[in-house]
Amino acid sequence: MKIWITRHGQTNLNKARLMQGLTDEPLNETGLEQARQTRALLEETHPGIVFDAVYASPLKRAIVTGSIIGNVPEDQIIRDERIIEADFGRYEKKCYWLVGPRMTLYWGFPEYFPAPSTVETTEQMIRRAHGFLRELEQKDYENVLVACHGGIIRALTGYLEDAPRGYIWRPRPHNCEVRIYESSGGKHRFLEKIQQT
Repeated sequence: MKIWITRHGQTNLNKARLMQGLTDEPLNETGLEQARQTRALLEETHPGIVFDAVYASPLKRAIVTGSIIGNVPEDQIIRDERIIEADFGRYEKKCYWLVGPRMTLYWGFPEYFPAPSTVETTEQMIRRAHGFLRELEQKDYENVLVACHGGIIRALTGYLEDAPRGYIWRPRPHNCEVRIYESSGGKHRFLEKIQQT
């Protein structure tokens, strides 16, 4: 099975550099175009690619991104709460640069600093992301697309790269970049990254 993981396209909250967790913010025009360009790039690099299933977070920005990149109608997207974005609690919609040292240090270096109160921990993110992937691996798919968010992708890729901490925090995923992994017999392998220039 090949698991293709992508982050949603740009939203106005992204553009304004605001923390965007559980807010159901739609893609802006740039985000829609990013998703369309990524689909075109997939057609160039993997001609005729068809996904057996497309999964997405229940948030609109992920659903629409999955629909465009996966080339399927929105009503065929399989929504899963476990791949929703991290809960930023009281820091939601706050400017990246004005969240204070505790949140800045946690989100920059979670291996050294704990999550502030009201914010989802890496352990919680790992539990739901890894549970999602373990269940996904039981399916009989050849190619599956997972459209979600920059925070939870770190836990998804941690599982697929067998990271000791359970997450890969850096480099952060860009809007609509695609990371492709192979999962076979409980073994995982990173294959390639597709990203607009």
